[in-house]
Amino acid sequence: MPRVGPGVIGPPPVPVGGPPPTGPPTPGPRAPHRWGFPTYLLAEVVFLGVSALLGWLLVRGTQPGVGTVAILLGLPTLCAATIAVVATVVRGNGPRIDLGLRFSWRDVGLGIAFGVGGLVLSIPAALVYMAIVGAENASSAVGDVFENLTASPAQAFLVFALVALVAPFCEEVVYRGLLWGAMEKHGANRWVAFALTTIIFALAHFEFTRTPLLLIVAIPIGLARALTGNLTASIVAHQINNLLPALALALSLMGALPGAV
Repeated sequence: MPRVGPGVIGPPPVPVGGPPPTGPPTPGPRAPHRWGFPTYLLAEVVFLGVSALLGWLLVRGTQPGVGTVAILLGLPTLCAATIAVVATVVRGNGPRIDLGLRFSWRDVGLGIAFGVGGLVLSIPAALVYMAIVGAENASSAVGDVFENLTASPAQAFLVFALVALVAPFCEEVVYRGLLWGAMEKHGANRWVAFALTTIIFALAHFEFTRTPLLLIVAIPIGLARALTGNLTASIVAHQINNLLPALALALSLMGALPGAV
């Protein structure tokens, strides 16, 4: 072994405290995002504005077909969710950090569990609601707009995908992503954010006679977000909740079931 001394070449002395660290520097705490309630309000304004514009352009007093109704229902929600994602990119840390939009199989499993648990609550609640208001008055706004319409299998599948997959994803991005993050930015803890987003989500459907039922539906979805901290779980829970109504709606459009949801 070489010795270190005058005239002897050897390895440099090791600094006190151990060798210097190697590899990339450890990142510091993430910067707080620069978006908040105004961005959420902008998303809602875009949703309402696009809905009104499409209604004026595509309907104008005529009876719309299935494709037109699907555009009227899907595009405004997609635009609102796009506003949310773009805001996190331009004025924040991106949707993965700011909205909790992180994928993991664990969250998918928990989302399925919360979604199935939500069905255990919402199906009896829907039956009670139907008994109170009558079967003829118990359909949702989505079911009402598709009433008396017929669809090909391809169109029915499009409606199913919209109601079961696309709409839950977009709504979760806006409410339990954007609105939730705005509340946390201003000091709300997760349970305050859970309570307020649940109420606002139920009211924002503008089906005020169904608001108590929508509150029951929203509770397990919000719990999935609160207990996991990630949006993936609440998205999956929301999609599980919409699965049966979407299937019933698609079948009714093809004439396989009487009436719509």
